[in-house]
Amino acid sequence: MNTEILALKERWAQLKEENPRLRIRNAAAELNASEMELLATTLGETATLLRPEMVAILSEIESLGKVMALTRNDECVHERKGIYSNPDFSNPHAGLFVNPDIDLRIFLSHWKYVFAVVEETGNIVRKSLQFFGKDGEAIHKIYLTSISNADAFDALVAKYRAEVQEFNDKTEPYIQNLDERLDEEVDVEAFRQEWESLKDTHNFFSLLKKYNVTRTQALRLAPSEFYAKQISKDAIITLLEQASAEKTPIMVFVGNRGNIQIHTGEVNKTMWHQNWYNVLDPDFNMHLDMDKVAQTWVVRKPTEDGIVTAVEVFNEMGEIIVQFFGKRKPGIPELETWRSIVAQLN
Repeated sequence: MNTEILALKERWAQLKEENPRLRIRNAAAELNASEMELLATTLGETATLLRPEMVAILSEIESLGKVMALTRNDECVHERKGIYSNPDFSNPHAGLFVNPDIDLRIFLSHWKYVFAVVEETGNIVRKSLQFFGKDGEAIHKIYLTSISNADAFDALVAKYRAEVQEFNDKTEPYIQNLDERLDEEVDVEAFRQEWESLKDTHNFFSLLKKYNVTRTQALRLAPSEFYAKQISKDAIITLLEQASAEKTPIMVFVGNRGNIQIHTGEVNKTMWHQNWYNVLDPDFNMHLDMDKVAQTWVVRKPTEDGIVTAVEVFNEMGEIIVQFFGKRKPGIPELETWRSIVAQLN
């Protein structure tokens, strides 16, 4: 272990003494390090470095049985329990798990490192696989549950264990380009016409690229308030409480550079905890830091199945935090109950 890592390990130990309940992500921020760099200080203790054979490893997760999938960004955490069935890595750029429970869109070029972690807290042992990008930020984590196959986890770790259990790589930050073109430089009329002529929600991203506009700029330049309308962040609470009260199944998308995780189904138990608004259901948890919500929009896009309505939530940099839709599938119009919930939001 080199001197830099040793020094970081000592600083983290001291911080844990002062604040035993501090989570590793928050500790990393306090120590001006990445979460992965902190985790790497525990190699040989609680962490094991695995070979970065992402497709092979992800294709074997089904053997672990029912697990908890965690994907987050700085403002929102998405936790979904289920089984990693139906892996599809036929597209070299984007992997898929499409299931009623584990539903992921994986952008493999960002997945660089993977660790197995075994943590003991009192009598509780938590086993997980943790995937990181080149910047040392977590992309995805998979936690075993009380009914997961722990033997299959141990076998997977043994199979993919890296020969050298040392970590000396330097993390590389992503360079963020948050520049926005002037509205006057955009062919707004043509942009609006193309929006109104959309046939598939997935084509919206191509539209943004074609006209070189940011997502929030696109919403500002929408054809009319019908297509994009800014609402208060309190409307997120109204939406979730209404969906819960009316038993309206929804879709909740949370992602980062490397992964998007989707929940489809009802939400039931909702509650505040400090500045976080939470969904706390047996198989789905969401934690949204309301203090970091800068913009909230109702967005409507035409498709061959009719209008698709979303509520999109952004941070102060214009990055998407979370998206909400009504439960739907291609070929089936969205739920009228969802439309009526969104129509009341202001």
